[in-house]
Amino acid sequence: MTSLSRRQFLSENAMGIGSVALAWLLNQDRALATPQNMSKQAPHFDLRPKRTHHHAQATSMISLFQHGGPSHIDLTDPKPELTKYSGTDYPGSIDYSFSNNASKKLLGTIWRFDKHGQCGTELSELLPHTANIVDDICLIRSMHTGANAHQVCIRYFHGGMAGVLGRPHVASWLTYGLGSESQDMPAYVVLTDPGGHPTDGTDNWSNGFLPSLFQGTVVRPQEPRILNLNAPPHLDGPLQAQNLQLLQTLNRRYAQQYPEELDLEARIASYELAARMQTAARDALDISQETQATHEMYGLNQKKTRDYGTRCLLARRLVERGVRFVQIFHKNQPWDLHQNLNAWLPGICRKTDQPSAALVTDLKQRGMLDTTLVHWGGEIGRLPVTQDQGGPDKNGRDHNGQGFSMWLAGGGIKPGMVYGATDEFGHRAVENVVTPNDYQATLLHLFGLDHQQLVYHHNSQQQKLTHSADCRVLYEILKRS
Repeated sequence: MTSLSRRQFLSENAMGIGSVALAWLLNQDRALATPQNMSKQAPHFDLRPKRTHHHAQATSMISLFQHGGPSHIDLTDPKPELTKYSGTDYPGSIDYSFSNNASKKLLGTIWRFDKHGQCGTELSELLPHTANIVDDICLIRSMHTGANAHQVCIRYFHGGMAGVLGRPHVASWLTYGLGSESQDMPAYVVLTDPGGHPTDGTDNWSNGFLPSLFQGTVVRPQEPRILNLNAPPHLDGPLQAQNLQLLQTLNRRYAQQYPEELDLEARIASYELAARMQTAARDALDISQETQATHEMYGLNQKKTRDYGTRCLLARRLVERGVRFVQIFHKNQPWDLHQNLNAWLPGICRKTDQPSAALVTDLKQRGMLDTTLVHWGGEIGRLPVTQDQGGPDKNGRDHNGQGFSMWLAGGGIKPGMVYGATDEFGHRAVENVVTPNDYQATLLHLFGLDHQQLVYHHNSQQQKLTHSADCRVLYEILKRS
């Protein structure tokens, strides 16, 4: 091996060393190539109210997410042809999730559909309370994900890309773009089920690559509803205030030295918010202040509806106090009825129907529905064919992401209308097809945000909720554009 003198080494490798030195100097001066609209200054994030891109019709949102996939053809999308040809073979192709007990036998619903309200929207007899609010909702019957798997479609609805983990929830994007209406309450609250977390767990409310300041705050179904909110008795009062002041001083000093530590900024904001929440949160979560009539409207006087009704009532109390986004979840995926459809579907409907309708009614009575957007729906629907489990009383329906329903109310949505349609058997969306990205673009628009302009720079890439998808705002379902 030939040895090199220092002079030879520098002569032959000058360009290599020079490029390394140049990159280091550029990095020190924050002059490396970045997207054109990316600030070269260290970003700062907070929850103070932000300016919108255009006039906003909605200021808050409550999402009643129905994990598992409600059966639209049994609940919201009447199909006379399916009933007529029940028991015969489906004439087209079907994408099954579980081929081992798949069938092509059409399965008509056993429940009656009737027209309701002045708008005449048809709903199943399993939803008698939702039937009372049809004049206040927009029922979309043409949702389409193009996939059947639960997690794939849940992440599509929440994060904007089918199946991709690590992306921010739509509520995180909203709070990033708009800040909070209240400085004493979290901007984004998650109300979990007493039985446990939903399918996909805590990823359902992840802030993804956004700063952790925009992650959902979990309010538990029992006390303590918010963990670590109150100081232990021996640290309460003046001692707690002194400790918090010292902690804030140290954190601010450290943050000035390391301005790019976004997690530290979020931690500081969390401490400050927690101190302010000690009074505000207790008040918001105290439903004993509500009238007996309100308790009964939400079904709190009935065992079947008490848990879900309590969380729907809490959601109203939270947005009433300035919380931007509240999402209510179920344990696991109770709508995922691969078997025992006839026995189990009425049960989950009885649990959710009255509280969901009560929420819309309550918001309307209080003059809040105009600015509060309510969403009801799951990640997929169900197939129009039977999933053979050994007999009519045991059979269910497999997954269907090709066509299904959800509804929206308030916040600038046209009431009393049906939008889109599936084919004659309810399998595929065929008219005014709506993807989760269309839904997200429309949601942001209602809040005064342009889905193309709401961006965050991550790994030197411009990120958007709707990614680079070809999507649209559903102006047809809006009161005004």
